[in-house]
Amino acid sequence: MTTSVRAAKVKLVVAIAFDLADFVIGRVIGIGTGFDIVLTAIGFALFGWKGLAQAWEVVDVTDQIDGFIPTLTLLALAELREAKKREAQKTA
Repeated sequence: MTTSVRAAKVKLVVAIAFDLADFVIGRVIGIGTGFDIVLTAIGFALFGWKGLAQAWEVVDVTDQIDGFIPTLTLLALAELREAKKREAQKTA
């Protein structure tokens, strides 16, 4: 599945919003883990199989470590880089 640069930028904004929400909601033990499960489904919806990398946050049930690593944002930045690279190859 190829993503345009514009779509990748939209995904980046969405990912940043969800990671910020995870940083805040993740401070509440139990609720944070449930939210991480939801974010895994959102990650899969946004990025396909790569989005399942978000599932590593479910492992940290204390929700103290994963709140500082913006997994969805990192995935979105990687997809944006790939989209820009594909676009540059098309124009070259």
